[in-house]
Amino acid sequence: MSATTSRTPASAETVAEIEFCAILSELVGRPVGPDDHFFGDAGADSMVLARFCARVRKRDDLPRVAMPDVYAHPTPAGLASALAPAGAVPAGPATGVGTPAAVPVRTGTTAAYVLCGAAQFATFVVFTLGYGALLGEAYLWIARGATLVELYLRALAAVSVAFAVFAVVPVLAKWLLVGRWTEREIPLWGPAYFRFWLARTLVRTNPLMLVAPGSPLLPLYLRALGAKIGPGVVLLSRTVPACPDLLTIGARSTVRKDALVPCYRAEPGRLRLGRVTIGSDVVIGEATVVDIDTVIGDGGRLAHSSSLHEGQRIPAGGTWWGTPARVGGSAAGMPGDAYCGPVRRIAYGLGQLLMLVGVWLPLGAGVIDSVLTRVPTLETVLGSGTAELGAAALYLELLVTTGVLMLGGLLVGFLTAAGMSRLLALGLTEGRTYPLYGRHYTLHRMILRMTNIKIFTYLLGDSSYIVGYLRSIGHDLRRVPQTGTNFGTAVKHETPFASSIGTGTMVADGLSIINADYSDTAFRITRTRIGSNSFFGNRIAYPADSRVGDDCLLATKTLVPTDGPVRSGVGLLGSPPFEIPRTVSRDTAWGHLHSGLDLHQRLRGKGRYNRRTIGVALLVRWGALFGITLLTVALADVLVPLGPVAVGIHLLVSLVFTMIYTVVVERLATLGRPLRPRLCSVYDPYFWWHERYWKLVVSGWEIMLAGTPFKNLVSRALGVRIGRRVFDDGCGMTERTLVTIGDDAVLNAGSTIQCHSQEDGTFKSDHAILGSGVCLEVGAFVHYGVRIDDAARIGCDAFLMKGAEAPAGSFWAGNPACETEHPAAPPAAVPATAVSAAPVPATPVPAKGEPVR
Repeated sequence: MSATTSRTPASAETVAEIEFCAILSELVGRPVGPDDHFFGDAGADSMVLARFCARVRKRDDLPRVAMPDVYAHPTPAGLASALAPAGAVPAGPATGVGTPAAVPVRTGTTAAYVLCGAAQFATFVVFTLGYGALLGEAYLWIARGATLVELYLRALAAVSVAFAVFAVVPVLAKWLLVGRWTEREIPLWGPAYFRFWLARTLVRTNPLMLVAPGSPLLPLYLRALGAKIGPGVVLLSRTVPACPDLLTIGARSTVRKDALVPCYRAEPGRLRLGRVTIGSDVVIGEATVVDIDTVIGDGGRLAHSSSLHEGQRIPAGGTWWGTPARVGGSAAGMPGDAYCGPVRRIAYGLGQLLMLVGVWLPLGAGVIDSVLTRVPTLETVLGSGTAELGAAALYLELLVTTGVLMLGGLLVGFLTAAGMSRLLALGLTEGRTYPLYGRHYTLHRMILRMTNIKIFTYLLGDSSYIVGYLRSIGHDLRRVPQTGTNFGTAVKHETPFASSIGTGTMVADGLSIINADYSDTAFRITRTRIGSNSFFGNRIAYPADSRVGDDCLLATKTLVPTDGPVRSGVGLLGSPPFEIPRTVSRDTAWGHLHSGLDLHQRLRGKGRYNRRTIGVALLVRWGALFGITLLTVALADVLVPLGPVAVGIHLLVSLVFTMIYTVVVERLATLGRPLRPRLCSVYDPYFWWHERYWKLVVSGWEIMLAGTPFKNLVSRALGVRIGRRVFDDGCGMTERTLVTIGDDAVLNAGSTIQCHSQEDGTFKSDHAILGSGVCLEVGAFVHYGVRIDDAARIGCDAFLMKGAEAPAGSFWAGNPACETEHPAAPPAAVPATAVSAAPVPATPVPAKGEPVR
């Protein structure tokens, strides 16, 4: 700022500049001048600046500041000039922002909550007993076969009948329970909600889902459920909409993997069901979220890692990107056209059904039968119903049998992923366009399934061995300097044989490599190249046509750009992305540990610890398999005389045992050493112990118990400080004992509370505190060190950065999330070509700043 400026001392800009300097000086512990750069001269980091923004928002005499503003204007003078124009009068809080009411809304009464849980439990028990009885009767009938041929024929007949029943029942149940879904509101935990939960659960557990993603059978299934699906639609996402009647997809549209189109949203006290209308020739990118009351016009494009919010409309032919989506980005890569008519689709779908019902399921039933009847002790138990539980030989035999089954399964899985997939890949050529639903498409989908076996990345991730595993299954990982934590435990791809990852690159977790393009008639494998010496945060979907080069940092949930210049030597944050510094001084505090003569010794120490961790993880899973088998033997005297219903009882008992076992294991992992906020190097033994904790974290509850009170019971048992009547529709939590959730909170499907980050070899963790009545919308991501006060709401697919403080009753949207106007009532119908007038946070101007990963 010039000394000859015409501002008066009383101007809002002057007041803001002085106060910004004072607040930041207090936070960093040193004087900060008007022209000092936040991250360079002042030495602040994103956590400090998040607290700076929170303090500023509490002042009525200062303009509201969000993290994107700090990135775009990284000096106190520049920030004051941008937010408080010269001559303006200091004002109080902006009207309409944040506070419809700070009073939390109850998610139903406690009585309704308990009664709904009791009804859900009773339904689950009845269904499991009936399902088990049917399986038990089928198994006993199959077991009477004298030869392998007779076993197969009996298994084929039994599987065909069972498959037909369980495929048709969900469709009939949906129509009998609810008829046709309409746009409406459903009170949480009431009778209408119970019907919603039951119908949703049934349609998502249909055995057709074994082959549905990417299959022409999935559009047919959705049509049977009431969805309006046009011809030639390709659905690669595994998620089935809970309210199919509200979904319309025009002809020849494509919905990519990991897209969420639920057609409903949970809010405090209610579920809101709403329409999603997708026109013809539309492409919805990977890792997207499409909220209720949205429209995509014919030929529209929604880029990967983007979201369409309530009331938004993409006009015909428009390409939108970001969270919330806005005009921009580039059209998704599309292969050329190929012939793929209705006859080809029908034939392919029938072929899938024949392979599943005629080969895999019958052979599976026959193999299980032949294995069980050839284990002497199990044969004795299952045949006579007696067992000497005190005999040491029984326990030894069960230990050996379960150990062989587990290790044998891992060996077969590895040989399939590393060997069989390479043979199949010989039939595909990179860059060539193939028609859908033919032999090449079959090879491609088989490779996708074989090489995305989660158990291997789970076991080997966060260790030195993940590099060798990824290389063995086909990734191009030449000359990779070992860090001991090059990749996290979740890495997936379309095909590993078309992915190249540069030397020195580290990936936190959740990387999805997009190296196959799809249209309504064809697909094409395209090589994806990831640059060298880069760092990727969590939840990155990386497309083949990326415009990201070497030495880049991609923050958590960043949209990887596919147009514009190639970015190198910078960081990228947000959706849409903007540039930030590649690193800051705090992240280099342990830089000396990543080089030098003793690096090899540190790697050896981490390697020894990781080997023990992998051993512990295997022992835990071995213990679960042994426990279930021993439980089967111990209950044989009681169960065998009951006949087929014994299978259902055994399923229930096994489920209860598994839940108790896994909860005990996870709590024992932190016994005597609870999780605490930490800031350390990846070569600190504490971080190695924290990685071990991740491998012992229970997974699967998000789906199995979603939308029931039992999800809260399990969360509480796992250490979450959770209040009453919380509606959890599948929120993921990595460090549960660091999470606090108040009464009547609402956690939507796909939401995440992550209490850590890992940045260029630096590990950070802290608490996440959610007050009463807080709502996390579909796909919302909450980072560590966050406090969300009562009745605040985090919008669809938003990324609330570390250290943020959301005031009571406020509404935050965007990536990174900013406080904005609270959503109004559902808007009136708008033509498909109209652009939504809903508030959209402005895209920050590329500037220096520091990311939250």
